[in-house]
Amino acid sequence: MSDSNRRRAVVALVVIAICGSIALVAYLLRSPSPVISEVVKALDTSARHVVIGSSVQGRTIDAYTYGTGTTRLGFVGGIHGGYELNSVLLAYDLMDYLEEHPEIIPANLSVTVIPDANPDGVYKALGITGRFTLADVPTGTNLVPGRYNADTVDLNRNFDCNWQATSTFLGKVTSAGTAPFSEPEAKAIRDFVLDNSPEAMIFLHSKSGSVYASECNNGILPKTLEIMNVYAKATGYTAVKVFDAYVIHGDSEGWLASIGVPAITVELTTHEAIEWEKNLAGVTALFAYYKM
Repeated sequence: MSDSNRRRAVVALVVIAICGSIALVAYLLRSPSPVISEVVKALDTSARHVVIGSSVQGRTIDAYTYGTGTTRLGFVGGIHGGYELNSVLLAYDLMDYLEEHPEIIPANLSVTVIPDANPDGVYKALGITGRFTLADVPTGTNLVPGRYNADTVDLNRNFDCNWQATSTFLGKVTSAGTAPFSEPEAKAIRDFVLDNSPEAMIFLHSKSGSVYASECNNGILPKTLEIMNVYAKATGYTAVKVFDAYVIHGDSEGWLASIGVPAITVELTTHEAIEWEKNLAGVTALFAYYKM
């Protein structure tokens, strides 16, 4: 056989091998064995990042999804921005953990974390856009203005559950916007929920060391009571059915209750600590509750 014929034969064998490999992979992906399914799943551990909206000042509101199941859970940090910075930090730590330990997520679940629902409020407190650490928090700074967005609206009073134009905080009148969902940050959370139909939403706040159920006008959803108790039992936080410290109108959790989506509020016990081990236990317990 001539050298040219040998080269042609080698090329033909390589082409045949490549085509065979492609066909085999296509077949396995079409009808995967359990082993192949696990391999494919292991290769897909990175978060899927989507920008779900922007703040008044144009900062992105980001969502990161882990897992590939059809049952969706959502976690939201920072709706009170710079005033509750540890709720954002807890969300960041949850993202890191889910990235490093994808095996914790049951196969039927997809978990979305929206770490900072009020980036303008964080910017007011820190002068930082994007991810930060506790070391970035200046000492002796009044963080209360960071509770509000750039329109000085309390975003957790801008949702459509018995909305009113004003609210109060620390004895002062505050704005709840010009109408339900008048603020782009509240719209971003609303649209995420309507587009994704989550099984439940968990909102991170501080600082009462409690887990609260949600309700609007038709009482507490039975599922909401169940997940409140699951999270509270795992963390040791106090389970509270009804928030009665002061009157609230237009909160995000109440709006979710009004459209039939269970929602709980997790309140850390200070404005600094994230109480990671407690909350990891709570998250793990929720995953076990929803595992099929």
